[in-house]
Amino acid sequence: MDAWLIAVIMGIVEGLTEFLPVSSTGHLIICGHLLGFVGPKAETFEIVIQLGAILAVVLLYWPRFLGLLLPEQGKAFSSLRGLWLLFLTSLPASLLGLLVHGYIKEHLFSPLTVAAALFTGALAIFVVEAMPRRENMRSLDELTPATALGVGLFQCLALWPGFSRSASTIMGGMLLGVDRKTAAEYSFVAAVPIMFAATGYDFYKSAKLFNADDLFMLAIGFVVSFFSAWIAVKGFIYLLGKLTLRPFAVYRIGLAALVLLIFS
Repeated sequence: MDAWLIAVIMGIVEGLTEFLPVSSTGHLIICGHLLGFVGPKAETFEIVIQLGAILAVVLLYWPRFLGLLLPEQGKAFSSLRGLWLLFLTSLPASLLGLLVHGYIKEHLFSPLTVAAALFTGALAIFVVEAMPRRENMRSLDELTPATALGVGLFQCLALWPGFSRSASTIMGGMLLGVDRKTAAEYSFVAAVPIMFAATGYDFYKSAKLFNADDLFMLAIGFVVSFFSAWIAVKGFIYLLGKLTLRPFAVYRIGLAALVLLIFS
């Protein structure tokens, strides 16, 4: 298959799944194995297209990110307080990720481990959606430091490829009293620092694998991922006003079963 077509497919998969509770990493691992696009070079390509998805969220929520640099009157999630909340959310997974990064890369990046994570995450979604909850935080400005740290602890579950960073942070927020839509929006915003740090670290270690001839493929994947993520985020927020997370859990179970059929 032509490199540019692989770039388009992988870019679409990354953009559509990065911020949904279905695991973009899991989808990229499965897709990469199906396309025969695996190995260190493929992993570095995935890092680049993740940056495209990150940029989409930064532009979609640019007033929020600008408010982190310039204090906003009447906005609690801004300036130093907003940065502090994001730091608390990013801290647990960042520290744990540094400790277990090598183990995860070596043992958990396979279709079968992804299928297990997809299924486990689906069960967690059903449990969280079935639990009675008090939603006392309905905007980012109502989030507390304790909530931000709690979401960060839940985010550690996303270190298991296939579980989903989005799913873990949204469920964590919901369990801690954040309404579903606000939990999703905070998941998007909180994704930027930890994803930027993780992708930057991996890219720094692996950038030498690419040469000038690969720039076209990288650019295609980046652009496709950016626009796919833009569409996915807008659509997801719209759907959360009408649906629960249960349809995504059903999808995860179906995908896990399909992966087992193909790869076992």
